[in-house]
Amino acid sequence: MKNFSINEFDSPDLVGSGQFMDKDFLSMLDTARDIANTSFVITSGYRTESHNKRVGGVSNSSHRIGRAADISCRDARKRSQIITALLAAGFTRIGVGSTFIHVDNDLNKSQDVIWTY
Repeated sequence: MKNFSINEFDSPDLVGSGQFMDKDFLSMLDTARDIANTSFVITSGYRTESHNKRVGGVSNSSHRIGRAADISCRDARKRSQIITALLAAGFTRIGVGSTFIHVDNDLNKSQDVIWTY
């Protein structure tokens, strides 16, 4: 990866767990980062079952299979920049919160969706 180190995706309770991230997902995210031309601060990548429960994640969370990340974002212009880049990179599942953007490429879930938290 050009723009990230694998440990940025570690579950906080398991050092080295970023290695469980899906390679296709990471490649798409790396491409999106290039397109956006702005930093992506990853606040959640891979999640162990216990960490997922601790943060209130759904049982079938895409984070659990290494196909999701949350990107910190509190600025409207940067939010637009990141979402535009994610779409250009081919992502079709995006969740928008007030302080983060969730992105995943979980093929077992509905596609072409953007939701809010």
